[in-house]
Amino acid sequence: MFTESRSHPIVTALAIVTVATTTLAVASSVAFARSAPIYTSGDKLAVSGYDPVAYFTAGQPVKGQAEISAQHQGFVWRFASETNRAAFLADPARYTPQYGGYCAWAVSQGYTASADPTVWKVVEGKLYLNYNRSVGRTWEKNMPVNISRADANWPKVLDK
Repeated sequence: MFTESRSHPIVTALAIVTVATTTLAVASSVAFARSAPIYTSGDKLAVSGYDPVAYFTAGQPVKGQAEISAQHQGFVWRFASETNRAAFLADPARYTPQYGGYCAWAVSQGYTASADPTVWKVVEGKLYLNYNRSVGRTWEKNMPVNISRADANWPKVLDK
C-alpha cells in the first residue's frame, strides 16, 4: 500500500540549499578551470623557486632563497641574491620565462604542461623552459618554428 508523505519544510529548505550550493560549486570550478598565467605546482612559487635572473647572469639554473623573494603578478619569485632581485623588479618582463614558465614545447603544440626549471634555453634574450630533457631536445630541433607556434597559441592555451 502506498502512502503519501510530505517533507518537512526544514528538510525541503535544506535540499534546496544543497542543490544551490552544488550548482554554485560546479559553476565555480568551471570558471576556475583556466590555467594560471604563471606555472606553479599549486604553491604560487614561480619557476619552482629558481632564480629567473640567474639563467641570464650565471648561465645556469640557480635555486633562489626564500628570504630573497618578491611578489609579481600575484606569484612569489625567489632569487639567489639581492642584486638579482633588484634586476628582476626593475624589468620583470626581461626575466620572466616565456609562456608563464609552462613547457614551451607543450604551448607550441596547443596545450600547457609543467616545466622543469633545469631544462631551459635562452633564445634571443628570452627564457624558455621545457617539461623534461627529451622534450627539450625535441623543442630545440626546430626552435624558430616552435617559438612561432607557441607565440601564436599563447595565452589562448590557458583556457584549455
